[in-house]
Amino acid sequence: MTSPVLVGLQGPLMGKRFPIGKTPVTFGRNEDNVVVLTSKIASRNHAEVRAEDDGYVIHDLGSSNGTRVNGNPITVHKLHAGDQVIIGDETFRFETVEAQPLFSGDETILQIPDSPVLRVTIAGGGPVGLAFALLLDHLMGSRVAIQIYESRWKWEGDQIVWKTPAEGNTRRQQVVTIQSRQYLKLPAEAQEILFSPDTFSEMWPSGRDSILGKGPRNIRIVTVEDKLLALVNKKKARIQLVPAFFDATTAHTSLAGQHVLAICDGSRSRTREFFAAKFGASDASVYSLDGAQVRDVVLGLRVKSELPDPMAVLLTVSQNRFLLNSLRGDGFLNMRLTDEEAKEVVGIDPIRQVFEECIQSRPCLMEKNAGGDFFCPTHQTIFLPALLKGSALWRRVLEGLRLFGVPEDNLTAVTAFRLDMVQRPRFTAQLLTKTPTNPGTYGFLIGDAANAIHFWPGRGLNSGLAAAISLARCLKEVWRGGQLRDADFLRHEAVMSMLQYRHKSRAWRQMVTIDAKGNVVAIKSLIAQGIAEGEKGDFNREEDATALMDRIRQIRSRVESRIGSMPDDAKLRVRLDQLNGETIHTLLLSEPWDTINVAGEEVDVDQFFAGAEMDEGVAPHLAPLASIGRRAQ
Repeated sequence: MTSPVLVGLQGPLMGKRFPIGKTPVTFGRNEDNVVVLTSKIASRNHAEVRAEDDGYVIHDLGSSNGTRVNGNPITVHKLHAGDQVIIGDETFRFETVEAQPLFSGDETILQIPDSPVLRVTIAGGGPVGLAFALLLDHLMGSRVAIQIYESRWKWEGDQIVWKTPAEGNTRRQQVVTIQSRQYLKLPAEAQEILFSPDTFSEMWPSGRDSILGKGPRNIRIVTVEDKLLALVNKKKARIQLVPAFFDATTAHTSLAGQHVLAICDGSRSRTREFFAAKFGASDASVYSLDGAQVRDVVLGLRVKSELPDPMAVLLTVSQNRFLLNSLRGDGFLNMRLTDEEAKEVVGIDPIRQVFEECIQSRPCLMEKNAGGDFFCPTHQTIFLPALLKGSALWRRVLEGLRLFGVPEDNLTAVTAFRLDMVQRPRFTAQLLTKTPTNPGTYGFLIGDAANAIHFWPGRGLNSGLAAAISLARCLKEVWRGGQLRDADFLRHEAVMSMLQYRHKSRAWRQMVTIDAKGNVVAIKSLIAQGIAEGEKGDFNREEDATALMDRIRQIRSRVESRIGSMPDDAKLRVRLDQLNGETIHTLLLSEPWDTINVAGEEVDVDQFFAGAEMDEGVAPHLAPLASIGRRAQ
């Protein structure tokens, strides 16, 4: 038999259960209500839920500020399983649960079983936060209640959607490469919605992170965000979407009722900084030279390349100045800048005649307008280097376009990224201790809040997804309805430390190199050297072009077994012949990708949680791997 119940999702009554029987369940601030509300905007007698002929119906009792169901204002509404009732800042979910019959004399009494729910708050609704919520929902089912905070969302009817650029939300159009070791561990429905034929391509060769014969897949970040949010909108029974910023400074009361706070609101996470003392001080010295943290600024150029993918891969890995990551040619050409060039990456307000660094600090996307200028509508600025057509930086941008077969008209927007890394001492911490009324709250750093990775190897999202997979599996295994302990997260913390070591050591190899004297130098310094020597004419164009061609041939011989339709020498030489001598000299000095040192063993969550996902039917094609893990235990 089933019995209806209202479960507190947000507010002081979070986790409390209110069975619905023949007597109406009333809501309000008066003490005689069944559900006594504390919200200041709730009325004394606000609403009630009562049984009617065709089900259970909620009635607003003429309240001053109204009652919402699934975000929509209502007067009368028939409730269905999963509906969320919102009164002020308190939220309740309507559920129908199996009730166990108990017998007392001649009377049958229905008793709702005690099934403790793991209460999880997620700060940040980007790809990692959404993926983590879907994994938890799939693995734990009715044993978990999740709320996700994201200020870039808004209500649109009964759905949560992303805000528009006009509302101050610049969407990320960059193409990312997701490895099969990660995407094959997502719920099957998430894989299905993400990877339709028109949403992804397979540009890069398979490697150690490619499993079960599946290669890495290129997909736009905005596509990942849109698809996962659409899927989460269908999970209202257990996932509550909150279109607001998670403010740790004011959330103490609601947070105290949570078991878990997952912090995944980006590399500039204010939530992480609020709890910085809990996670310990980060260390920049590991990623420093001569006492200064190595920082790169990258210019992101939104382009449409006319080159086939195999050609783009070869040209990318043969040097460290430009990287093209695209979806069938449509993507971003990323240009590593020298420190001097980075100073030029600014916008100018033509009316006020002032400079603005919004392109770097936000970072804003400056799109080409009808007049041909790259314009930021938020700050009313124009990208200065493109405005000054004769600027040295803009001439070098055009050289990059020529190298990758991008007509100037196919450059449609510019943005920038500031990239650096720190070593984090821990990723798990108890934020609030257990009290007689609160369960004790554990916090976890995942995604860029944990390990912001240099984009050159393209590992940021992969690291974040691996962290989400690890934490979801860990919580599924350890949750028994009691108190969480430090020891419960031993394996997850080990996974996070491995991810940090693996991905940041790989990223460091893409930021620095070893010179002829054995000194560690920043790659951007080699680029600056190439530019300086080029400006003085201190190079031999033909010798440099020949040396660069030799390098490309060597790379081609190593990867041609994994990438089909490789370009021949004549086609490659055509690309180089379009460039000036200074550019060729700079590309040569920048050195190729350090594929030897960044290759090798990858972090495999299955080592720690083998078979954990199989109990709930996630990714059934991974069953052979899971059975191997179980036999090894």
